[in-house]
Amino acid sequence: MTQSLNDESRKHIEQVAGEALAQLEGIAETAKSKLHDGRTLGSDALASINTMTSSSAIQRLDQISQANRESYQILVAEPAIARVVVVDEDGEEKTYYICRTTPVLGFPNLASYRAPVGRLASLAIGAEFTLPNGTVVEVLERAQLRPNALADGWDSRDTIVEAEHFGPFTIESLRALLTEVTGEEVTEDILGQLLAEETVKANIIDGVRRSVITKMGLRDQPILDQYQDEIFRLPLDKRLLILGPPGTGKTTTLIRRLGQKLDTAFLEEGEQRLVETVALAQGIAHANSWLMFTPTELLKQYLKEAFARESVPASDLRIRTWQDYRRELARNAFSVLRTASGGGTFVLKDGLTSLNEAALECPIQWFDDFDAWQRKAYVQELHDAATQLHDAKTPEVLSLGARLQDILSRVPDDSLASMFGSLAVEIAKVQALVSSLKEGSDARIKAALNLQLNRNRAFLDELARVIDSLQQAQATTDADDQDDPDADEEEDATAPRTGRAAALNAYMQAVCAQARAAASKRTLNKASRNGKIIEWLGDRGLTEADRAEVGASLLVQASARRFVNPVKRYLDGIPKRYRAFRRERQPANTWYRHEGFEARDIHPLELDIVLLAILRAAGDLISRPNVQRDIDSPAWSSLQPILGHFRNQILVDEATDFSPIQLASMAALAHPRLRSFFACGDFNQRLTTWGARSADDLKWVFADFDIKEITVAYRQSKQLNDLARAMIRAVGGTEQDASLPVHMDSVGVAPALLEHATNAEIIVGWLADRIREIERFVGQLPSTAIFVNTEDDVAPVADALNATLAEHNIQVIACREGQAVGQESNVRVFDIQHIKGLEFEAVFFVGIDQLATLHPTLFDKYLYVGTTRAATYLGVTCQGTLPSAIESLRTHFCQDWQQGG
Repeated sequence: MTQSLNDESRKHIEQVAGEALAQLEGIAETAKSKLHDGRTLGSDALASINTMTSSSAIQRLDQISQANRESYQILVAEPAIARVVVVDEDGEEKTYYICRTTPVLGFPNLASYRAPVGRLASLAIGAEFTLPNGTVVEVLERAQLRPNALADGWDSRDTIVEAEHFGPFTIESLRALLTEVTGEEVTEDILGQLLAEETVKANIIDGVRRSVITKMGLRDQPILDQYQDEIFRLPLDKRLLILGPPGTGKTTTLIRRLGQKLDTAFLEEGEQRLVETVALAQGIAHANSWLMFTPTELLKQYLKEAFARESVPASDLRIRTWQDYRRELARNAFSVLRTASGGGTFVLKDGLTSLNEAALECPIQWFDDFDAWQRKAYVQELHDAATQLHDAKTPEVLSLGARLQDILSRVPDDSLASMFGSLAVEIAKVQALVSSLKEGSDARIKAALNLQLNRNRAFLDELARVIDSLQQAQATTDADDQDDPDADEEEDATAPRTGRAAALNAYMQAVCAQARAAASKRTLNKASRNGKIIEWLGDRGLTEADRAEVGASLLVQASARRFVNPVKRYLDGIPKRYRAFRRERQPANTWYRHEGFEARDIHPLELDIVLLAILRAAGDLISRPNVQRDIDSPAWSSLQPILGHFRNQILVDEATDFSPIQLASMAALAHPRLRSFFACGDFNQRLTTWGARSADDLKWVFADFDIKEITVAYRQSKQLNDLARAMIRAVGGTEQDASLPVHMDSVGVAPALLEHATNAEIIVGWLADRIREIERFVGQLPSTAIFVNTEDDVAPVADALNATLAEHNIQVIACREGQAVGQESNVRVFDIQHIKGLEFEAVFFVGIDQLATLHPTLFDKYLYVGTTRAATYLGVTCQGTLPSAIESLRTHFCQDWQQGG
């Protein structure tokens, strides 16, 4: 309960106001002069001191200089965000000012919020804190400042002041408070005194006032509460998940943490050394070594804005949607998806009906089934290859086969890393054997080709024309050679595609395929590319005798080649093994539907399975110290490209929208030396059918996930908070104990409901009336959103509402595909699928009974998420009546706000 303001307290607040405004002025002026005097330490200054200094030192000083300039710019606009008074055990008081950035010199009591002392701004009155020098202090007084530069000096708007004996109070203007003090004595007439008293009362408000949301986006919360603050300061090498209802500041905590952890000045000494070591090895500066994933493009844009406030440059390279990043990894990094240049195995199809219910309901078991299957298949492949070598007639090949069999028999199947390590010692001998055998077989094939060229010099040109026609035909067929178990591993995706060089390449491949088939008593697939080339060649290839001999050599080469680079073969083979796994599981309807899709097509959730298998396998190997140490050696060098995708920090917003497989893939991108992963979400806000459903799903990603729950909801009024809680109970969601901030004025208005809105005219008229009511109550039009059920409804609703509100000059904007356009004062219309992560003062839902029909499985989630986007005003329309699932919520609604302002 706030304590009333007596004369003594009022005098004290006036003193605080005078001191705070003087301090804001001093900090801003000092920062401005530093910015303009140009004497920031840089390469010019350094070069004049010592011409022998290394370029990296010059670069480092330039970076410091740039960081200083950025800090000064922030301090010029926002000199401080808090004032805290503490007392030590000897009764000595000290006042600290806290700023968002690195403090400017000359103010010993000014500290960055990111520094340990910055925690004082988040502590409650009476809380104890140990300063870095070991002194224990108690918080006596606290003021949250919102600096505002005016033409004739500084002010702080809506400053929250509290101490042991008074407050908290919200002071609209510190400047006005001081003006009242100086103007008091000259006001002699009674009318003047009465008006002055009223002004004072209006300026100092009991409790904490909720601010009106005037712009769309994430609200700025300069100071976190005590619990959020504790989370963001946890060490860098943590795996953290914050769960909590909407409006509790989860995303703000995440952004604040990233800002602090990117600033190496605020890392522990051990952390600083580690990130420097990693940066040196990887060639990526710590400041750039992070990735954040978000479910939607719209939310991505708002996160970028919020990062800018924290002085964290956040380009499109850093904040990604998983959809985009997954495609990029699969297509460009791991060759899972086909490209025009010929690499890759699959074609990604969003609407593919390849999966059955079990795959969607139990993704973890599905992944575990595939991963265990493909590991076993790979190890079996090695055993078979070693056996084939051991059965060879040549003593040299036989003894190599025996040694490989011995290694494989001594290593347990589940320890791929130790198996790869043991096989590494044989790589040089295997490579030498393959090279000498290949030389012999290539010589035989080229001799046969030369024979044809002697007879017909145009032979290669004729073959080139055949290959061109086959390439065009292959675009429409899946009869390729991808599943030839003995295909040449050295086949290069960058091999020439046209002309004589391509013809030579194709001749070699086709003749090899024919020879291998002959030696292994198989027939070549006539519909495949190689089959068609052999058909065209007729008797212009190898003789039957040569075919048998070359084929036998090629089979030995194929078996030996499995040991030339086993790590690369294992990782590169995962997509093809996935295709074989799917083919094996399909007949029994295990994970997959029986029919209806082609072997080359893949669903996005299947692609996640393949990517996770690659990333986890690679990460498991790279996390081993001996592998990291020898990463440039032939045995491990194929891991280098994957190492390049690791980042020091991985962050995920709205984590419950992602499947456990997707989250595990993101987690696998966290650098093994740091394993820094930070996610936030809310199970009640899961807007995807495949999203994570429980803490167990998340514990599968990291067994040591540190799951924190935050429960103080800062966004909503009491009425909307009560509705949200009742909604969770009505639809059987995860029960949460969301509380409102102490001392905050959280009273709003009941949500408004319109039923039997059978035509657009009724709906638009009702919406227009409610929007005008809101503007009358607030005194301005706050941030307002209207959610419709489909993309097709966006423009018609916006156009009709625009026409109706034109006489009051209120503009309504159609935000197609969730794009945020127009001015802040516009009312915006969105398709409901874009509602994640945003907040508005007022939100309207159009046709929630239709929503229940359109999205029966996610209806309750959409409704809950939409309801919690609103801070104060919520309006809901139905074509008929409230859906039966939420009929019990009727008592929470009113018809309009005429009575409620």
